[in-house]
Order: sequence, then structure tokens, then C-alpha cells
Amino acid sequence: MGQEMDGKPHDLRGLARLRAALRNSLAGLRDIWRGEEAFRIEAVIFALSIPAAIWLGESALSVAALIVSVLMLLIVEILNSAIEAVVDRIGPERHELSRIAKDLGSLAVLLAALAAGLIWLAVLWDRIAG
Repeated sequence: MGQEMDGKPHDLRGLARLRAALRNSLAGLRDIWRGEEAFRIEAVIFALSIPAAIWLGESALSVAALIVSVLMLLIVEILNSAIEAVVDRIGPERHELSRIAKDLGSLAVLLAALAAGLIWLAVLWDRIAG
């Protein structure tokens, strides 16, 4: 059996397990919304990107690519925040491995943003040139 975050064993199955997973996910959303300004900015960009993608995309595939590119940025930001939380949990002292972990998470966010930007530019180019 696995362990819950509070250390208690769990025997959840089926819908009860899905409800618990949803509750944990919503708690994570609440935590990142409260604690990470970058996530809040990216979430607003994501919300604005949906109607923009529908307007800009010429096919269902291009609309999906536009939306998913920004969604992936949010996912990477969440994972970066998780890395930072774990590193901070270990201790406040400076350590080279902690710096590397945080810098790599930041790099992942940057690359996800660049990938999203390239996808948006490509679809925009096709719309203008086509």
C-alpha cells in the first residue's frame, strides 16, 4: 500500500480514490495560486490564449497546439514550483546541488515558454502568409 501525504495508509479505490486525488489537486492549485506570482501570470495568459487560439487557428489541430503549448508552460511551472518546495524543505542553507536543481527547473520553464512562443509564431505566420 502507498502512503498519503500525512503518512496515513490509504485503501481508497474507485471513485473515493478519484475524489481524494481531485481534492489534493485542488489543494495544489490553491497553494500555487497563493504562492507563485509567475503561475498566476501564466494562468491569466492561458485563459486569454483560449479565445485567441480559437480566433487564430485555422484548424482544430492548430487551435489545440496553441492551447496545449500554453498549458504545457503551466505544467512545467507547477513542476518547477514543486522542485523549489522540495529544495526549500531540505533546508535554508546554500548548497550547489540545490542551486542546480532550482536553476534546471527555471530553465525548463524558459524552454517551455520558448516552445509555446515558437508554436504561436508559426501559427501566426501561417495565418498571415497563407
